Amino acid sequence: MPNNRQTGPLMAPAARPPAVPPPLAAPRAERQGTAILLICGSALIFAAQDGISRHLGAAYSPIFVIMLRYWFFAAFVILLCARAPGGLSRALHSKRPWTQIFRGVLLVAEVVITVEAFVRLGLINTHAIFACYPLLISALSGPILGEKVGWRRWAAVAVGFAGILIVLKPGSGVFSADAVLPFVGAAMFAVYGLLTRMVGRDDPAMVSFFWTGIAGAVAITLVGIWHWEPIAGRDIPWLLLLCLTAVVAHFMLIKAYELAEASALQPFSYTQLVWVSIFGVVIFGETLAPNVALGGLIVVGAGLFTWWRSRQRERAGLT
Repeated sequence: MPNNRQTGPLMAPAARPPAVPPPLAAPRAERQGTAILLICGSALIFAAQDGISRHLGAAYSPIFVIMLRYWFFAAFVILLCARAPGGLSRALHSKRPWTQIFRGVLLVAEVVITVEAFVRLGLINTHAIFACYPLLISALSGPILGEKVGWRRWAAVAVGFAGILIVLKPGSGVFSADAVLPFVGAAMFAVYGLLTRMVGRDDPAMVSFFWTGIAGAVAITLVGIWHWEPIAGRDIPWLLLLCLTAVVAHFMLIKAYELAEASALQPFSYTQLVWVSIFGVVIFGETLAPNVALGGLIVVGAGLFTWWRSRQRERAGLT
């Protein structure tokens, strides 16, 4: 909110200018525009991260790669929370510590599974299936959060899963067990998102951010330390770039959500699928098959519809 109080000498009552409504619209629009740029930029960086993860995951154990990435991420989380109001003691204090720990472990396990999917299926096919996670959030919001899911959102979920079937072509002999990986990853990420909403009722965002990084780092270290491998000199820059981009992308996300509502920014996160497709074709020589493109568009369209229904429900109290 801009401060419109006079900062100069006091004025006599007769000389006081007429009241002018504060210019709220322009700053608000400017903040939302900046937030959109930040969310699109973070989507580009996350897509680049996926490409780097695919490259490193083919040469090293994905668990080992994610462990190193989480060490760097945990250090960033500690530094950020230490500088926040209340410091680390405030970030440690959670009213739902076991749920927070489970969230962190679930997220790091999802990352490992998704990186493995990148290696086996490629970036494009993985993301075309993984894009169904907003639909899974809608489907699971009832049993996990007790929300009522209307028939329109159930219809969107059904359409989205039809899109996944188009991607997979299960009757053509192309379907493989590896295709289950991105779907499992999407389901885990959906549960993570719902649990984030659950703990958000009691804990501020910085507390959840702290537990996500620390619990994930501890969990992956307990497993990943047994997968330690010597790192080739040519891959060290890629590992450093993977860690640095993770910090930059998460920082951009935090700033974006400080400037605008998460629900207003959700549609722009789908730009990551566009960048992933470009990187997959140009860098890794993947093929964007027509059924994958069509199925991916259907999944994204269904996800956008569920987002739109959520916005309408928030404004009008509908289900």
